[in-house]
Amino acid sequence: MDDTSETVSPRSRTVTLILAGLFFFSCCGGLHRIYTGKIFTGILQILTGGGLFVWQIIDIIRILLGTYDDAQGRDIVEW
Repeated sequence: MDDTSETVSPRSRTVTLILAGLFFFSCCGGLHRIYTGKIFTGILQILTGGGLFVWQIIDIIRILLGTYDDAQGRDIVEW
């Protein structure tokens, strides 16, 4: 069994980044968190406007750097 399958998320980094970037066009931050299984914090971001932009921007930077993970703690690395 491949050890990387336990540490790498099956979710796409590209989709996560697109959903996070939609915030700037639709003011609906948090969709990327819901996509990655972080439902509660995704809803919080939607209700707070992406944490007044700050939380959303931090998430986008983390996605670009490859340090963003899913709800199970697995890295989202696959573009």
